[in-house]
Amino acid sequence: MGLRVLAAMSGGVDSAVAAARIAEAGHDVTGVHLALSANPQSHRTGARGCCTIEDSRDARRAADVIGIPFYIWDMAERFQRDVVEDFVSEYAAGRTPNPCLRCNEKIKFAAVLDRALALGFDAVATGHHAKLADGVLSRSVDQGKDQSYVLGVLTREQLSHAIFPLGHSTKAEVREEAARRGLTVADKPDSHDICFIADGDTRGFLAGRLGAAEGPIVDQGGEVVGSHQGAHGFTVGQRKGLRIDRPAADGRPRYVLSIEPVSNTVTVGPRSALEVTTITCGRPVWNGPSRHDDLTVQLRAHGEVYGCRFEEVDGGLRIDLDRPATGVAAGQAAVLYSGATVIGSATIVSAVRA
Repeated sequence: MGLRVLAAMSGGVDSAVAAARIAEAGHDVTGVHLALSANPQSHRTGARGCCTIEDSRDARRAADVIGIPFYIWDMAERFQRDVVEDFVSEYAAGRTPNPCLRCNEKIKFAAVLDRALALGFDAVATGHHAKLADGVLSRSVDQGKDQSYVLGVLTREQLSHAIFPLGHSTKAEVREEAARRGLTVADKPDSHDICFIADGDTRGFLAGRLGAAEGPIVDQGGEVVGSHQGAHGFTVGQRKGLRIDRPAADGRPRYVLSIEPVSNTVTVGPRSALEVTTITCGRPVWNGPSRHDDLTVQLRAHGEVYGCRFEEVDGGLRIDLDRPATGVAAGQAAVLYSGATVIGSATIVSAVRA
């Protein structure tokens, strides 16, 4: 007997094919598009962004082709509070958030899943590129499109009610299948960057909400080498757009090493000073098997993977890396893997330099 499945349809090719596969498998599928903006026409420039009027229409057309009921759920207020405002407040605190990860955690697999279960659905299906078998999350066969990192914050309970039909397919195969099924989104460009910042100007977006506040850019010795209009406009590891008044003595590029929101100070230095070997994390979520063989950690979406060891300390985690990592920023997620399988995640709080 088939399941009652709510298929989250963004208007893109992945979610359309995911919904089609679930319906073809004999499940009772209903499509839903999430309206996440109170002013959606402003959220797309070319391939940037998502959740626009255009996307809702594409999702409806896909549902018509598949032959499933379709609805639009207004999640704009929840999205503004849990994703947009969280994004701004994290930058204001000197951290670097991942809004896609927060959206999966707070919107797609909290608000939507809770409502779906209350309405009698058994599961929520999405077009994420990740494998899920018996409630265990692992990497997609398409390493370039793998999204297990941004799903690593989900709990075991949430994963037990999730379906990811695309984990065994490459993006090229998904597009080919969409064309065969007559889905008009087969060649639609992927959305990218931050969906609620349509022009891609994160610094301008934050300045509009947090205001300008001039502060110093200093080197590791505390010498002022430039100024800025708000520490919130920077992130650890950043090289471009620093507007430093004079070059380093060795002539090499300088990178953002740290951000201090209280004093509104940005510290810069050489790339070598970015290297860290130990990471402290909070809010761990354990959602996979307890085995710890072939242990690795990923510190950014589509970032490098590092061999590691970890221990639980004072309700958080201490992660020791097998080799130095660079650009590790507080506020990002550290997702732990055993081979290709996700075993848990935590939020980066601080890092120790190599």
